[in-house]
Amino acid sequence: MQINFIQIASAFMVLFAIIDILGSIPIILNIKKKVSVVHAFRASAIAFLILIGFLFTGEGVLHLFNVDIQSFAIAGSLIIFIFAIEMILDMEIFRNKGPEGSSSIVPLAFPLIAGPGSFTTLLSLRAEYDSINIIIALVLNIILVYVVIKSTSKIEKMIGEGGLYILRKFFGIILLAIAVKLFTANIGSLL
Repeated sequence: MQINFIQIASAFMVLFAIIDILGSIPIILNIKKKVSVVHAFRASAIAFLILIGFLFTGEGVLHLFNVDIQSFAIAGSLIIFIFAIEMILDMEIFRNKGPEGSSSIVPLAFPLIAGPGSFTTLLSLRAEYDSINIIIALVLNIILVYVVIKSTSKIEKMIGEGGLYILRKFFGIILLAIAVKLFTANIGSLL
């Protein structure tokens, strides 16, 4: 195990693309509109703990429940699909009925930040890179996640309601495409 800056940079870029926190800004703003407060540190910390836990125990936990990674990815794609439909059609399907403050955990920390895409990516990275390099890349991504979540109100003020509406529709379509890709990439191996 040794630190390799090329592995760190590569793992960072892959995780950044999969977590897609910038693309999640409209979803975060929508969650804030529904519950008024989103705890950036709590969401980031919980997502980090989930991802680190999955990095080391994910395959074992899924095998314990007799669930393969493809089935898990398909289930996650359906959740992402629902978020996309909400964004595109301006309708509310997900309702946070949990205790106050739980919106920082569900759906923000899980499955938006720490979701099936990032889980499968971590398992793939683990096959190629040293764990220490993946952990460093993950820490850097979570710091970025925290900064973006913390800054969403400023971002909202900068681009205005019209800009947010356009962003929401655009990223809804992107999210829908990610859900379809995740679904189709994994359904073949199950059939």
